[in-house]
Amino acid sequence: MVETKDKIGAVEAPGWKPYILGIFCNWCSYAGADGAGTARMQRPAVLRIIRVMCSGRVEPEFVFRGLKNGADGVLVSTCHPGDCHYVTGNYKTFRKAPLISKFLEQMGINPKRFRLTNVSASEGAELTEIIEDFVEELHEIGPSPFKNKKE
Repeated sequence: MVETKDKIGAVEAPGWKPYILGIFCNWCSYAGADGAGTARMQRPAVLRIIRVMCSGRVEPEFVFRGLKNGADGVLVSTCHPGDCHYVTGNYKTFRKAPLISKFLEQMGINPKRFRLTNVSASEGAELTEIIEDFVEELHEIGPSPFKNKKE
């Protein structure tokens, strides 16, 4: 059922690029994205990054709202385990991720539209690879079923 609902309206326009909402930890992941940009590493997708002071502050509602507002995917990026500036913030996010995926599935949204990863400040190249992999997966799924829908 999830697959059927995601395929409805998932006709790719020529040149379609997935729009990804990134919610990144300020201390590690955002710094990694900044490093990737400084090194002029290319990203194949439209990535809009929202910086949060700690990934532990990421609420499931942020993911749902991003998808509802037309993002093709949401990428939440935390510090590596044990490296959280606020000690346990990333562990809070690790515990929320399976619940977010399960809720998306129950709502008929492909849970592959949500991805959780961890990137340190020095891993700009790794972040670029993660984004490229996510883009490939989103191309397989197709555009968001919420694109261009008005309430």
